[in-house]
Amino acid sequence: MRRALRLAALAEGSTSPNPLVGAVVLDENGILVGEGFHARAGQPHAEVGALIQAGEKARAGTLVVSLEPCCHQGRTPPCTEAIVKAGISRVIVALQDPDPRVAGAGLSHLREAGLEVISGVLEAEAAHQNRAFVHRVRTGRPWGILKWAMSLDGRTALPNGASQWISGPEARHWVHRLRAGCDAVIVGAGTVRADDPLLTSRGLRQPEPLRVVLSRSLNLPATAQLWDTSLAATLVAHGPEAESRQSVRWPQGPELCELSASEPKDLMQELAKRGCNRILWECGSQLATAAVQQGCVQELMVMVAPKLLGGSPAKTPLADLGFSCMDQVVMLKPDGSQRIGCDWLLQLII
Repeated sequence: MRRALRLAALAEGSTSPNPLVGAVVLDENGILVGEGFHARAGQPHAEVGALIQAGEKARAGTLVVSLEPCCHQGRTPPCTEAIVKAGISRVIVALQDPDPRVAGAGLSHLREAGLEVISGVLEAEAAHQNRAFVHRVRTGRPWGILKWAMSLDGRTALPNGASQWISGPEARHWVHRLRAGCDAVIVGAGTVRADDPLLTSRGLRQPEPLRVVLSRSLNLPATAQLWDTSLAATLVAHGPEAESRQSVRWPQGPELCELSASEPKDLMQELAKRGCNRILWECGSQLATAAVQQGCVQELMVMVAPKLLGGSPAKTPLADLGFSCMDQVVMLKPDGSQRIGCDWLLQLII
């Protein structure tokens, strides 16, 4: 099963709206004869790839798969039919699929066909690997990651606004890899005006993740790196209070999308409809605060640089959350830490 989970991880950032899935086939003597992983939506599922590789050696063998096999017709045929047809005698599953079209029905179908089924093997590891997919299916919103870099004294910029570079080159490369594992990267209009970001993985992923700008007014610069969609697609989301599109001089390339309100929760619902499982907030303090308050952030990734910036009016990662006593504050669960170059990465779950 650990081999199946490692295989599944090879497609991180590429399978949405589908989950990450890996599969291994053992012959009747327990020898590995086939393996596969789901690479991209519309391509063969992990089980099918592993069974094709195993061929006739799969008969009377065991299939080990990190997620419950599907039993419905989607872009590809049901995996349960392929498993039964291949002559597999036993199926071992890590995690039950939360998709209501499956949700235990795949396991039941296999049992009804006479196969031995064992589930729950390394379930916690599989649930962690697919936490973004599970979250979107259950809540109708993508899994939100809020990332920022700050000094040891909690500053994201000097009092005059200078912020390049707080973290080192290794940390910046880590950010590119983080983007490559996400379906969309979000900033606010203020970040576009102040920083003119590119928001790509610098070629670590093709296609690049969707770049998203959330703007209330569409008061955006006429020229920006994000408007060049030859590198990556750009979506500009706005609420009904924005200026009429006809009155805005808009460059060719970016897609405009009107939301029912210019709020993080409305944007999350739209991105879930577009098949995004995992998104990255790389925004300023006001938008970041709204995203936290509206339940659009599930994970924090904070890069701490061994620097002291100082300054009473210096910028901080979040704006006022409105708390008046300590029992109101947001409690975080540590999820890991590591040194990246001269900086420290802290990973936390909300």
